[in-house]
Amino acid sequence: MLELRPFSSLGGAHHGWLDAHHHFSFAEYYDPQRMSWGNLRVWNDDVIAAGTGFPQHPHRDMEIITYVREGAITHQDNLGNKGRTEAGDVQVMSAGTGIAHSEYNLEAKDTKIFQIWILPTETGAPPSWGAKPFPKGQREGFVTLASGKDGDDQSLRIRADARLVAANLKAGETAEYHLDEGRRAYLVPATGAIEVNGLRAQARDGVAVAHERVLSVTAIEDSEIVLVDLA
Repeated sequence: MLELRPFSSLGGAHHGWLDAHHHFSFAEYYDPQRMSWGNLRVWNDDVIAAGTGFPQHPHRDMEIITYVREGAITHQDNLGNKGRTEAGDVQVMSAGTGIAHSEYNLEAKDTKIFQIWILPTETGAPPSWGAKPFPKGQREGFVTLASGKDGDDQSLRIRADARLVAANLKAGETAEYHLDEGRRAYLVPATGAIEVNGLRAQARDGVAVAHERVLSVTAIEDSEIVLVDLA
């Protein structure tokens, strides 16, 4: 089963410095039909104006992944962590018992991110933060970027029964992703246009997946695809 969620149907708000679109209920956007997808709670599509950002604010007991689509985001938290994450790269934050952080676009142009929140498999753990480069030009098919699954030792670690993968496909190329029995997925093309198991999706559309074992993704245009494999 695949359900297309067109970008035009997403909730959101424009705050001047922030143009936010929400795949699931978030902040002032509420839709009882879009509260979560498995253990995926939030998928925000944010465009942050140059020289602006989110001032320090707290989180607790949530796995938060930031995938940078364009530009760069600079993170700082009350644990002393600080880092700049560029387009194509990923940062993860395990909020655990509590963390306060800020995220700013210190660049000269807009920064575009996906921020993804996943429910953790354990609560009350110490908070942590990490980031890692994943060059887009070095991706062969789907590449694992962040994971809580055994065996994904080259990716960033999260405390969740989930895996974040991404692929960059040229027009006409196809990549497959295999799901274990009973798993769900949520897929968004960051750019381009794709067909996934025959369903067409444009840039920034969401595709909710259930009861599928193989996802065959074909790029209609050059495309960047982000997918979360979920419990």
